[in-house]
Amino acid sequence: MALVRRSAADLRQEASADRLHVLLSGQAKFQLDARVGVGEVRSWRRSLPVLLADLADAGLGHVEVLLEHRLPHSPKRVDAVLCGTHPRTGEPSYVLVELKQWSHAELVAYDLVRVPGYGADTLLHPIEQVRAYCQYLIDSTPALAARPHVIHGIAYLHNAQDFGIASLKQHAPSEHGRLFTLDDRAELVGHLRAVLDHQGSRTAALTAADDFLNFHHAPSKPLLNLAAKEIQEREQFILLDEQKVAYELVMRALHKARAASTKTVVVVLGGPGSGKSAIALSLVGELARSGRPVHHATGSSAFTNTMRKIAGRRNRRVQGLFKYFNNYTAAEPRELDVLICDEAHRIRETSVNRYTRKEVRQRAGRQIDELIDVASVPVFLLDENQIVRPGEMGSLDEITAAAAAKGCELEVVHLHGQFRCGGSAAFDTWVARILGLDPLRPVRWSQLASPLDDEFAVTSADSPEAMESWLLMKQAEQGGTARIAAGYCWPWSDPISTDNGKRLVEDVVIGGWKRPWNAKPDKRVPDAPESYYWASDERGFGQVGCIYTAQGFEYDWAGVIFGPDFVRRDGRWVARRERSHDPAVKKADEPHFAGLIRNTYKVLLTRGMQGVCLYSTDQETQAFLAEMAR
Repeated sequence: MALVRRSAADLRQEASADRLHVLLSGQAKFQLDARVGVGEVRSWRRSLPVLLADLADAGLGHVEVLLEHRLPHSPKRVDAVLCGTHPRTGEPSYVLVELKQWSHAELVAYDLVRVPGYGADTLLHPIEQVRAYCQYLIDSTPALAARPHVIHGIAYLHNAQDFGIASLKQHAPSEHGRLFTLDDRAELVGHLRAVLDHQGSRTAALTAADDFLNFHHAPSKPLLNLAAKEIQEREQFILLDEQKVAYELVMRALHKARAASTKTVVVVLGGPGSGKSAIALSLVGELARSGRPVHHATGSSAFTNTMRKIAGRRNRRVQGLFKYFNNYTAAEPRELDVLICDEAHRIRETSVNRYTRKEVRQRAGRQIDELIDVASVPVFLLDENQIVRPGEMGSLDEITAAAAAKGCELEVVHLHGQFRCGGSAAFDTWVARILGLDPLRPVRWSQLASPLDDEFAVTSADSPEAMESWLLMKQAEQGGTARIAAGYCWPWSDPISTDNGKRLVEDVVIGGWKRPWNAKPDKRVPDAPESYYWASDERGFGQVGCIYTAQGFEYDWAGVIFGPDFVRRDGRWVARRERSHDPAVKKADEPHFAGLIRNTYKVLLTRGMQGVCLYSTDQETQAFLAEMAR
């Protein structure tokens, strides 16, 4: 969906009257329920009139233009999509345009640039940015995957002369990514006329735009389904914008480490669904296929075991790439080229536990130091709002201090947007507001959601039975996987023996509804997946998942049960230690207990890719959730 759709000629009239930026701002308020920043308005005001004048000079005033078009299942927006027909074939033809106001820019690596006025931030090469947008659109749109030649991409630096961005011109052009500057204006007009028919009809352009906006988009690809192919075969993930910047910064740091023995720590900060694990798997895949020493480590037995099983399918060498944070107490410095620490918020003070050998225990230091020492390029993927257990201490401040103490350079990349939850940034905001993680008051989903958020379903159920029915209905109608997860508010029993073998105990009891928790680690039960695989095994729907089996995973349809450990009282949340059954979290001191519980529900609410259903066992809390989900 685009913020504004009109012919190039009509839009030029609006721009000439200095009204186009006002129109876009109004549509952003209506569709995105957000006030756009001064910088974005200034960009519209300065860049769009130039593009529209060039379209007029090319005789393309009849072409339909989609301004600020959002990519499917993504928060990313393309500046403009030009819709028309091809002059030779008569087929629909689409041009994705990225506009930059830069007058000077310098290449710092193959896909990375620095721009004066943007501080020390490293930005993605505009050709690579638009190329990735084209490829992402093709990959997520079956009709375009069948004819990718109808998609074209250009980056237009309309303020720049060639001497100001000379190093950027080294980037090889392709049909999905060409770079034009102020000096190339005549060449740009020629290129547009080569891919859009200047003699085409207005009706054909309208039809092309209608088709583009009505394309069926394939569901977002589940990360686990692509893991084995990514690592063992070829690239699967299309990394966009800051995701690609993070990837390239790691590769650049590795080159520097090998060429000059420098050591760079890379930190990637992002919320749930921002693409951290896609970056991790892309790096592991590329480095492993190239024969570089690389490991992927987490503090989660569920995630590591699942990656060993799925990404390392039928390949023991690949299985060995997936480790735990506490595997490096006896490692030598720079044993690895790259260590990717996924879910780095789960880093602990020390790797020592009761199973650690005495000789290793004596020389063990801080876990963060071990993780930095073992690799030439340690990479930390971090979300500080996912700390859910006492003793988890991964934070930007902690990593920054440890890197500085060791004389390491530091690169920090902030990921923006939400690629899970239907690509809805509004859902992220809504979750933060209803849980009190945002200072703004809670609001109903219908007040915050825009037409762009229609892809993601938010609802409540008045009973666990109704929740289960909703999830089954969504699976039947739209396919995908569904799971129910809950706060840790019921006992978790060992399986019991029966005449027919072991079975799980139905510990989660809400009225007449009874379900077992997922299986305990190392407690195998017939007809139920091991705890590590609850989120990925189709048999997981029969059990209720806890935070430790859900964190790090995604499924299409998420059911979330709020237990009595987190309830609404007099318009605010109250965390109740006495109603928690989590032995680790109950040990937390008072200032931290409520934060851990709040983070737990944030994680559970953000597992779904297509929708979420909420229910609370507490009457007052249920009334609040039902109102917020309207």
